[in-house]
Amino acid sequence: MLMLRRFPALCLASLLSFAALPALAESAPGRSVDELLELARNANPSLRAAQLEAVAARERVQPAGAFADPMLKIELMDINNMGSTGVRLSPAQVGSTQYTLSQQLPFWGKRDLRQAIAESGARQAERGADDVALELDTLVKRSYAQYWQVVQLEAQTREIAAIDSRLEALARSRYASGLAAQQDVIRAQVELTGIAQEQLMLEQERKGVQAMLNALMARPPKAPLAEPQTLRKLPPPAALDMDSLIARLKARNPQLAAETEKAVAADKSRELAYRNRMPDLNLGITPVQRGSSVDEWQLMFEVNLPLQFDSRRSQEREAERMLEAAKARSESLTHRLAGELGAQTAALEGLGRVEALTAATLIPQSEATFQSALSGYENGKVDFATVLDAQRALRKARQDLTRVRAEQQLRLAEIERLIGEPL
Repeated sequence: MLMLRRFPALCLASLLSFAALPALAESAPGRSVDELLELARNANPSLRAAQLEAVAARERVQPAGAFADPMLKIELMDINNMGSTGVRLSPAQVGSTQYTLSQQLPFWGKRDLRQAIAESGARQAERGADDVALELDTLVKRSYAQYWQVVQLEAQTREIAAIDSRLEALARSRYASGLAAQQDVIRAQVELTGIAQEQLMLEQERKGVQAMLNALMARPPKAPLAEPQTLRKLPPPAALDMDSLIARLKARNPQLAAETEKAVAADKSRELAYRNRMPDLNLGITPVQRGSSVDEWQLMFEVNLPLQFDSRRSQEREAERMLEAAKARSESLTHRLAGELGAQTAALEGLGRVEALTAATLIPQSEATFQSALSGYENGKVDFATVLDAQRALRKARQDLTRVRAEQQLRLAEIERLIGEPL
């Protein structure tokens, strides 16, 4: 009786839980790449670490140009009063006490150069954080395109499975009527088994892509994701002008900007190496205490003598070579990135032509061929192998179109990574 009274409540709870499932699916991210990008930028720990390192590098700028801390030296002179007393450590009980307060003063311009080098280092760290953010965006865009591809292929496979089930039923019907060989039924069943195998493989691939997307957003691998709805729009042909893209690459690519900052830092280091030919100063003032009163003041002026000419010339030559190497690396990186940009742009343009040809010509032709073969088989004019060949050709054409569209998104993501901004 107790169970009977609880049964309506249990049913109600079950219905409410099932009703909550669509709401949960609706709340899961994944319908658009923009949604995933925002989540990844806010949650990815690698990006957060790079940003924090950039903030830390910025904090090194001010200390780099600051004066060194002053030094205080206390000297107790004649601590045994010329042998008339034991050892004394009180300033009022020794012969005299000198308090020297000194400050190191670098030669003019050295502090500014050190600060400029640290400033360049901070900008390098900031460009590094920008590069991490750009790489994260690229990974999200690529993973989303792969996710969309898997979902589309799964849908196409289900459609093909329905067609193959219809063909298998048709072959069995014709075989039962004596109009077809048993081999037709077996071929249809083998095709269905192959489709089932492909569905299992796609399911595993889908789980892998979902785990990757969740990892980029710092979510558990099995956290729910909504099915992707649309791909991003491709840029018009005018936006793929190479001169314009290379100009944007030079202005916005964070890797190239970081190499430029390294060249700036090397130039400042070279200038500092030459400036080190000049001596640094050390000024000090010393009040002298005798007994309980200060009755003498001393002024100290100290200068280092940069007489190690061979060592300093080696440091200057090193700085010169480092500057030349930094410029060469920046030039090399510019050429390499421009080459990658050209390759990715050419690939995207080629994929656009393939997509147009496949969508406008190949798929309609494949559909017409399949329908003709199916009708011919139903009427006994063609054999079952012809129908299977036509079905496979249609299936391949649709899958190729899906893969081409996903590949376009991958190429677009790489172009945007190279130019440092969306197209």
